[in-house]
Amino acid sequence: MQRHADSTQAGDGPEAEQDEGPLLAQQTSFRTGLCSARCGLALVLHVSLFMAYALRVGLSIAIVAMTNSSSPHSSAGITPNGSHQGFARGAPVYNWSAETQGIVLSSFFYGYGLTQALGGYCSGRVGGKHVLGSGLLLTSVLTLLVPQAADLGVSFLIGLQGVIFPAQYTLWAKWAPPLERSRLMNIADAGCTFGTFCALLVAGIICQSLGWPFVFYIFGGVGCAWCLCWFLLVYEDPAHHPWISAGEREYIMLSLAHQGSSHGRSLPLVAMAKSLPLWAIAVACFCTDWLFYMLLTSMPTFMSDVLHFDLTENGLLSALPYVGNGLGHILAGLLADFLLARRVFGTAAVRKLFSALGMLLPAVCLVAVPYIGCSSTAAVVLLTLALTIISMTGAGININHIDIAPRYAGFLLGITNTFGIVSGIIAPTAVGLLVSQDPQTGWRNAFFVSAALNLFGLIFYIAFGSGTIQDWAREEAAVQ
Repeated sequence: MQRHADSTQAGDGPEAEQDEGPLLAQQTSFRTGLCSARCGLALVLHVSLFMAYALRVGLSIAIVAMTNSSSPHSSAGITPNGSHQGFARGAPVYNWSAETQGIVLSSFFYGYGLTQALGGYCSGRVGGKHVLGSGLLLTSVLTLLVPQAADLGVSFLIGLQGVIFPAQYTLWAKWAPPLERSRLMNIADAGCTFGTFCALLVAGIICQSLGWPFVFYIFGGVGCAWCLCWFLLVYEDPAHHPWISAGEREYIMLSLAHQGSSHGRSLPLVAMAKSLPLWAIAVACFCTDWLFYMLLTSMPTFMSDVLHFDLTENGLLSALPYVGNGLGHILAGLLADFLLARRVFGTAAVRKLFSALGMLLPAVCLVAVPYIGCSSTAAVVLLTLALTIISMTGAGININHIDIAPRYAGFLLGITNTFGIVSGIIAPTAVGLLVSQDPQTGWRNAFFVSAALNLFGLIFYIAFGSGTIQDWAREEAAVQ
């Protein structure tokens, strides 16, 4: 049986009051600042996600220096003593075709998608700390081996990062009080965008001064060193943390006592498949990730082909939205928790409000781009705003999994993230097909399709989204 009352009442029904009332009363019982253990976990996760995305982006930058499609003279696929002008000499340069480069770059997404649900399930069974730490460590080690793999002509796969996001949701289900989830989780998630921004800037400098292999050696080495800090600093739950204060431990455990323990060996897959609140999250994730990945992968091409920016301007302008996106995550989290703590809205209403802002406003920006004429500045401002404002979904659909099923949050995040990855694979292909016919009309249609999908996903989420724990996600239901 599904609960739909709060879908339209924004979590203000009797059940929402039952779930949220005691927690709101407890909110004033224990307050700490940046010195609290849960804030410390948010900062450690921020750095961990920073490293994960730096490792992920490093290949995208280094492959420019690794390849030399204009030099067809190497019989072994390697240009002897070759290097691009402007890059450090001595590093090998490979004659990989555009198709081969695409396979290498896309291999990450295939592995990333395949490990999402598995990572969520394993983190629920053995703990988020070990799954996340192991995934980051193995990714760092594989990054160190990339130069050797390239020499052997191996198409390597850095897909173990797929376990990281589900694992962090499993951790937050044990650490984040309901009225602090938005700020804590969004502080951690901001590490993704800041890591991407820094990697875009640093990786190019490393390629120019030291050579592309050092991108993998430096990023992989730092990642391995950070994993040591991860295993030393992070604890699976407040009960096992040796330095947490008694007051904070009691506050966290009392605020989460209603949600039950982590899931067992079996999962209520049939009930999950029938759950409209879960489908609402999945559909919304697919639609908003379509817009996000479309802009991330196609915006540099749009700036070059339509707005006619040179490579230096293109790189800087393409990186700027990451800063806005990261800051937007943090601000949205703080505002969402403020509204919940002051009882301005219920949980469902807050999630739908921030999802609406993060999906509708970027869609409006995209629709406006084709009608601004020849103003390159206005186009850049609108595209940057779209990527910045979409971060508001971080306080909406992105963390709604923990609201409706905290026991299965990691596994559910893996499922919905897979939907997002599928859209990330399809969206750039769809843009290419549209633009290949007629660039001007194609870009306009690409923006309209993304906006229309976001509007559909938002309507579906507002209609069927929920803010309370579902029947099938309660511990007593699993026992029965």
